[in-house]
Amino acid sequence: MLSILYGLAAAFSWGAADFTGGLASRKTGAYHTVFYGEVVGIFLILAVVIGFWQPFPPVRVWLLAFAAGIVGTTGLLLLYHSMTLGLISIATPVSALLAATVPILIGIFTEGLPKLTTIIGFGFALLAIGLISQGADGVTDLLAHFADLKLPLLAGIGFGLYFVIMHEATRDATYFPMIISRFGGMIIIAIYIFLRRATWRVDKTAWWLIIPNGILDVGGNLFFILAGQAGRLDVAAILSSLFPASTVLLAVLILKERISRSQMSGIFLALSAIVLMTI
Repeated sequence: MLSILYGLAAAFSWGAADFTGGLASRKTGAYHTVFYGEVVGIFLILAVVIGFWQPFPPVRVWLLAFAAGIVGTTGLLLLYHSMTLGLISIATPVSALLAATVPILIGIFTEGLPKLTTIIGFGFALLAIGLISQGADGVTDLLAHFADLKLPLLAGIGFGLYFVIMHEATRDATYFPMIISRFGGMIIIAIYIFLRRATWRVDKTAWWLIIPNGILDVGGNLFFILAGQAGRLDVAAILSSLFPASTVLLAVLILKERISRSQMSGIFLALSAIVLMTI
């Protein structure tokens, strides 16, 4: 039960973080949003470490956490960039499907086939992607719609790999792996900005979104780690992947985003697929 509560808390926190991150990306770009969100998060975690000191983890944990930071940040960049190109309420459910599926697929090779309800969830997930890929006028070119979703799909793979690697890195440690993973993500973004010779400046109006984004993202990471420590990886990952629920709700309530009936059905199917995988 504790693992379930932590997983749902991670989903809510990450969903709200994606909403603020998507809006900030529209103002100042995905790379600046993720980079400075990571900076805000590191200061927050360091403050926690000072109050709740833990022993330094072994080198293996450092390497795993660093790798988790790279794949997780890459997924976040892809998701936020996709939000600047389309509806926030469409990009997040698609990324969540892959984020939930990757840990299960890896679990098949390590723990055997999943339960029947999980297999049914896979079917729901595929149908959901098809419905979400439809425009307001229905299916005009299915392959073209899937091409439009390539960024959220790739983002979901990054999130799924993050779940698996970070779970392994935080079996016996919590805060230091979070710091290391964020440094890994920041280094990747910094290299990209440096190679592009892009400005480090951020639109001043974006800070009121970047700061809560960094805080909420840290909360999501912490709750996911606690969920994995309290129970199974697949349960923690799948429940955490319910993050589109809060993102979509915020997009509809605050941005008044409108989506077609078929897309709405796809979103509900996507969420239902994730729920089925937890039964």
